[in-house]
Amino acid sequence: MNSTSAINSLRNQLVDEIVAARPLPAAVELALRTVARDKHLPGLDPENAYTDEAVSIKDNPGGPLPLSLASVPSIVAMMLKQLNAQPGDHVLEIGAGTGYNAALLAEIVGEDGEVTTVDIEPDVAVHARNALNATGYERVTVIERDGLKGASEHAPYNRMIATVGLWDIPYAWREQLADGGRGVVPFRWRGQTRSVALTRHGDTLVSDGMELCGFVPIIGQDGERVAELADGTIRVHYDQDQAVVSDLLGATFSGPLKEVWADARVGGQEPFDGIWLRATVSDDTVCRLEVTKEALDAGVRRPAIPVRSPALVVGDSLAYLILHREDAHPDRPWRLGAAGYGPDGADLARRLVAYVDAWGAEREAVPTMTIYLGGTALDGLAEGHVIRKNTSVLVLAY
Repeated sequence: MNSTSAINSLRNQLVDEIVAARPLPAAVELALRTVARDKHLPGLDPENAYTDEAVSIKDNPGGPLPLSLASVPSIVAMMLKQLNAQPGDHVLEIGAGTGYNAALLAEIVGEDGEVTTVDIEPDVAVHARNALNATGYERVTVIERDGLKGASEHAPYNRMIATVGLWDIPYAWREQLADGGRGVVPFRWRGQTRSVALTRHGDTLVSDGMELCGFVPIIGQDGERVAELADGTIRVHYDQDQAVVSDLLGATFSGPLKEVWADARVGGQEPFDGIWLRATVSDDTVCRLEVTKEALDAGVRRPAIPVRSPALVVGDSLAYLILHREDAHPDRPWRLGAAGYGPDGADLARRLVAYVDAWGAEREAVPTMTIYLGGTALDGLAEGHVIRKNTSVLVLAY
């Protein structure tokens, strides 16, 4: 299936599916229908180019995640909706990838706008440049550079977007985003990643939306840690400011299990990631738990999602999200709860269940994130829960 009309049909079918699930601004929808994703993925069958899936474009010999991906199209669309770029806007993109997202941005901002995209990997930047040239987007500027430095030579920007995961907000990005400008960042805290839409107000960034997402981490930030338990079959992923000690947790899973059940239930396709978000707004013990098949086979209670479930970790105890099916409730058959291990496991399980039920009572609620410069005094912050990173101070509040 290589004819132009057949490929256009595939592209429009994918966009139809995306729009049916999430209505989009007219400019974003038109860009998705116009830009040929298959031209940015040479060698890939067009039928695969127009599926709602990520495509690896550069492997990582030193780790499990690729160095660069062509993002899932529906996530691309979601973030462009958050960005709300307008004709004539000046846009900086961090993470050039295939050049596809930069081409979409070029369509949205038009001939009077400017798009600059940056990538640290030389061959990725070359790929993006060649694909943009081949598809008629020579006006996009492609720079090979550490994305943490931005691109000051074309600043200020009134729109910025990152297509790589960020653990912290670099000073350079704040300086290069115009006051009143808008940025969209896949931001990581407490083991989760959210696409956070932020507007700059002086030295402060204030969110007005968060969406679940997942991205390859940017090179050059190292604020996350991993504690390996049970011979590496269980892993706790945590932030550098959290007091997680592997040695204390070494025997935790050899003790008895305590299960505590919430009132909240979910349907088979109903998301419940908001529980994680809810917990981070008030609790500094929230981490990500990863349980392998080997640990499950050894008898560890199955987490709600084995590779990424929220957990509360304190000393030699932890609790994490679980679920079980109750057919007496066909609309929402899955009841949520918490599994606790260690001396304080039951207390932590009850605490996690309280977050589950708070989420269950207000499932669509999204907190506001306010991001200050790293050295900001506590008495100058908005009310809310404070999380300190290297160059930023976050305040989360409902």
